[in-house]
Amino acid sequence: MNYSELAVFIIYLLFMVGIGVFFFIRSKGGNEKDYFLGGRQMGAWVSALSAGASDMSAWVLMGLPASIYAYGMGQTWIAIGLGIGYALSWIYEAPRLRKFSIRANDSITIPQYLTNRFLSSSMALQIICAVIFLFAYTIYAASSIKACGTLFNTVIGIDATTAMYIAAVIIIVYTFLGGFSAVCWTDFFQGLLMLGALLIAPIFAVFALDTTAANTAMPEGYWNLFTNWKEVISGLGWGLGYFGMPHIIIRFMSLKSDKELKKSAKIGISWTVLILIFSVAAGCIGRMFLGFDQATADNSLVFITMVRKIFPGVISGVLLSAILAAAMSTADSQLLASASAFANDVYKPVIRKNQSSDKEMLWAGRIVVLIIAIVAVIIASNPNAGSIMDLVSNAWGVFGAAFGPAIMLSLFWKRFTFGGAVAGIIAGAAVDILWLAFLAGTGIYEIIPGFIAGLVAAVIVSKLSKAPGKDVEQLFDEAVALED
Repeated sequence: MNYSELAVFIIYLLFMVGIGVFFFIRSKGGNEKDYFLGGRQMGAWVSALSAGASDMSAWVLMGLPASIYAYGMGQTWIAIGLGIGYALSWIYEAPRLRKFSIRANDSITIPQYLTNRFLSSSMALQIICAVIFLFAYTIYAASSIKACGTLFNTVIGIDATTAMYIAAVIIIVYTFLGGFSAVCWTDFFQGLLMLGALLIAPIFAVFALDTTAANTAMPEGYWNLFTNWKEVISGLGWGLGYFGMPHIIIRFMSLKSDKELKKSAKIGISWTVLILIFSVAAGCIGRMFLGFDQATADNSLVFITMVRKIFPGVISGVLLSAILAAAMSTADSQLLASASAFANDVYKPVIRKNQSSDKEMLWAGRIVVLIIAIVAVIIASNPNAGSIMDLVSNAWGVFGAAFGPAIMLSLFWKRFTFGGAVAGIIAGAAVDILWLAFLAGTGIYEIIPGFIAGLVAAVIVSKLSKAPGKDVEQLFDEAVALED
């Protein structure tokens, strides 16, 4: 056990809890909008880095570098697809979603927005969305908690399952107490730490390389970017996920002005591109620096091993805290998004028939945070649950296929209907899951057929449905023209 690294981890975790306590004290008397959306008062830097950090979970420091390390530069298409998708979501989706959510009865969750967008009194869409949220976010959160367990087990030597429970408790505490504001501010600091670690580690590794050994260690075809068309298409398909990823696009809704949004877009896109570039660099430089080891590849330990070989204890502790940052910044956002969906879209309108107080709503959301975290730990501790990258790709695919087409059509197509949204969400999620279950062997990432199915179903059902009423069309026009 390296006690310097352990000390750094403890200080870091206490800092995260401190942020939660601070916002809990500050938010006394706040309502559900404050807890779940920060009162729409987020600034550009916090929103940008929070959106990025909640997206780039531990897979960007463990899963993606391990894929590059093991299989070569053909895996880079995942990073390329993510970079393109993230930029397009900020440029085209963010401005309209912020305005539309305000005009649609000041919606504070994605299911609530989709229902209010059509001025519908039906709870069907909100319940369907909430069910998908709870299912997919539990799997997604499991990947982050699993990464924490792997980190503590590798670095400190404690049992991986015990480490998962410790990480889950820390995440629960500050999410439970501080809500959206605490999540965004912890994500802000964690985003800075992730970027710093990914910039520093590969650069120092390059200077420590034995170039003679590096040249002989690389297998034939390792540097080939164009390996096969399935790898290219599937990698680019990852970018589709951004258009329907609730815990990321909720940040678009939280910004306090269009001016802040434009600034946030520049910061967020720049941060993400740098993160992806250096994540790829960590994988290929790690292969040259460490040589190939099957256990390192299987357990996604490239970044951890490289950092520990180069830096002394305190510095390696700080850099490895970036993995904690990546895992926690994603898990907290997922837990909060699940809680807000349940509290606002199921508990309040269906279970309590809109009779619940603000305090009751907050506690309903907090209890859901606790339940999902417990289930996520159980999944993560199961040795048959799959790798970190597997868990992330499964949840990412469901979200992108289910919500991406519906949200984009709601923002850019006036003829889109409530029935079309329901059909698109169900079809996208169903095809994604069925493809994963029965056709994964084709080598095509399930988000692609799922997204296409959701888009086609949404358009066909909307065309066959009665056109939206004048009031819905007026909402669309007013949202497009809305100014701060």
